[in-house]
Amino acid sequence: MPAIHPPVVSDDFYACWTEAPGRAAIRSGTLGPVGEGDVRVRALHSAVSRGTELLVFNGEVPESEHARMRAPFQEGEFPAPVKYGYASVGVVDAGPPALQGRAVFCLYPHQTHYVVPQGAVHRLPDGLPPARAVLAAHMETAVNALWDATPRVGDRVAVVGGGVVGLLVAWLASRMPGVQVELVDVRAERAQVAARLGLAFALPAEATPDADLVVHASGQSAGLVTALGLAGFEATVLELSWYGRRAVALPLGEAFHARRLTLRSSQVGHVATAQRGRWTHARRMALALSLLRDPVLDTLVTDAASFDDLPQVLARLAAGAPDTLCHRIDYA
Repeated sequence: MPAIHPPVVSDDFYACWTEAPGRAAIRSGTLGPVGEGDVRVRALHSAVSRGTELLVFNGEVPESEHARMRAPFQEGEFPAPVKYGYASVGVVDAGPPALQGRAVFCLYPHQTHYVVPQGAVHRLPDGLPPARAVLAAHMETAVNALWDATPRVGDRVAVVGGGVVGLLVAWLASRMPGVQVELVDVRAERAQVAARLGLAFALPAEATPDADLVVHASGQSAGLVTALGLAGFEATVLELSWYGRRAVALPLGEAFHARRLTLRSSQVGHVATAQRGRWTHARRMALALSLLRDPVLDTLVTDAASFDDLPQVLARLAAGAPDTLCHRIDYA
């Protein structure tokens, strides 16, 4: 990635805060000094997570999870006011010479400028445009999910839920030798996105049963019920959705035991068990960024808005907006 030479910026910054459940606002502040080992980043783009971030925006993080669900550079406390987010792409404008002018990804909230330790930023690989790199956190989740799921050569895999993470899981799995992947979603319009990614698509009632592996990423309990129904004998259903305060009812009294199904959780906060002895978070993020170099993944960034409009964007996404996949926020 060639160096990007940003204009000189002041020490003033603007950040988006959830002021109360369902309401966000832009706040201003002043950056502290750039210490030894730090970098200052000027944001170019960020992305809104339609899963966890909207649960935070709506005040749906259970008290028992307040500590575990903190983002790396979160300020404030759940439920609000809180500055939350983890998909920022920017340009280093102060710090070590090797990084100055370079585009980087950081697990930072929505903010125009920020200072972080050098180790918190990940340099974008050659061939990855900053506007696509906002998908890095989603891709990292998809990579970790497949490490947890352990699909095998020739498996038939069903992915229930055609959001960004589900689509990335399906796309990655489809690139494995002999693996047949079917994306399952209640919205027929997702078939067009699936086709652009080279994926087969089915509505739940038409999905192929007896899958060797099922990954659930719809965020809805009905989707998890569908996932259990598609799993074959002794198959694994990997659960990627996080429900916050919502309870989930499942039909475990039907064929769940007779088919000897395994329902397993996956969460990106820890590197998957099988990889943990050799992979650091930084190595996993480097892999995620490298996998984003395929231009076909621009399909997943369906909407964009300016940073000033972010409070309204959060409210719109929380109200529904079913056609939106990744919503990018632009800072220029």
